Amino acid sequence: YYPDNIDALEDLGANIVFISPLNETSIPKVHAIYMGGGFPETHAPQLAKNEGFRKELKKLSQKGLPIYAECGGLIFLGQSIRLNHTNYPMSGILPIKFGLSKRPQGHGYTKVEVVNENPFFKAGETLRGHEFRYSSILNIDYQDSEMAFRMERGKGILDKKDGFFKNNTFGTYTHIHALGAPSWAPSLIKKAKAYKASL
Repeated sequence: YYPDNIDALEDLGANIVFISPLNETSIPKVHAIYMGGGFPETHAPQLAKNEGFRKELKKLSQKGLPIYAECGGLIFLGQSIRLNHTNYPMSGILPIKFGLSKRPQGHGYTKVEVVNENPFFKAGETLRGHEFRYSSILNIDYQDSEMAFRMERGKGILDKKDGFFKNNTFGTYTHIHALGAPSWAPSLIKKAKAYKASL
């Protein structure tokens, strides 16, 4: 996580609660979740065993909890990750099955244009970030309208597309910095307030 991203949320009034899908079996009462990057493949067996957390995250996503996930967070939103001929289940929110390659599948700065309306960004926005991943897409089921980004620079999820979203759940390979995506923090806060008001 960029500390500046956490600071940007706090500056807008967020009370940050840190949650670990490795160590906790349930999710506290929060109004949005920001899942940063990392390498879930190094913890795949432990993540797969934490069935209670995975199922609760999926249920909350279906209820409309705003979830914003980057890279490793995107993998955790998927159906599974395949390592050494073994499939490890993830949360099953997005219809993607991941694998792992020996070489980076995406590496460097990204520039994206927001081309489809989505929970967090307005169509027409341009965002800058970076991607670094060894994971690969083994299988994916999506409509073009469910991908928010067109990659002007970088690889994204598939075919120069990134930012897969369903309901208020959003997963992307692009890591953004709050200063390079000034609308991100206000949008996440706005969604969190709306979700809180709906309870």
